[in-house]
Amino acid sequence: MIQQKILFVCTGNICRSPTAEGVARALAEKQGVGHLFTFDSAGTIGYHSGEPPDRRAIAAAARRGYDLAPLRARQVTESDFFYFDQVLAMDRGHLKVLEKLCPPTHRQGLGLFLEYAGKELDDEVPDPYYGGPEGFDHVLTLVENAADQLIRRLSGEIPLG
Repeated sequence: MIQQKILFVCTGNICRSPTAEGVARALAEKQGVGHLFTFDSAGTIGYHSGEPPDRRAIAAAARRGYDLAPLRARQVTESDFFYFDQVLAMDRGHLKVLEKLCPPTHRQGLGLFLEYAGKELDDEVPDPYYGGPEGFDHVLTLVENAADQLIRRLSGEIPLG
């Protein structure tokens, strides 16, 4: 099986997308298919470039056994659309920004991350930045479900479509 390269994108790359990156990497390793994936994350803006994830995201993830502390924010670049097989936005606003930045020949790799969750009621990962700890826990729950489905589908455990 060919390795899949997945980029998760949110606004500043300090809450949602690094959570998705850390969770997806850990779940793929736990499922024994980590070698089939490369995961990364980026933001639509570069305001937080070089910074670690939000301390509340790190704390919420740590409570569930995920280590986000080594991750550092960066802004999405045009080369990301050529390198990554899929560029997955956390919400429709991010997807619109990505559609404007993405060369037309690579748009088939763009999508909403929660589309992989299937039966979820939410199709966007809400921004927990201005809320309390419960928002970060909610994001983790959404991300865990979608990341599990993404990994299972792309590793061939669940048929695509």
